[in-house]
Amino acid sequence: MKRSLFKLFLIAIAVVIPISVVAQGPPPPPVGLPIDGGIAFLLGSGLVYAVSKLNKKK
Repeated sequence: MKRSLFKLFLIAIAVVIPISVVAQGPPPPPVGLPIDGGIAFLLGSGLVYAVSKLNKKK
């Protein structure tokens, strides 16, 4: 009984200590992502494509 309790204690220590040592906060988000520029480019290129297709139909 004493030996199994000791093994259980060692396993618990082996699990708890690495978790507490490695525990860090999440990394900060990247600064200045150009999300709006990409969306504006896609909308503009889609508009140009649509106008060119409409001109070819006529």
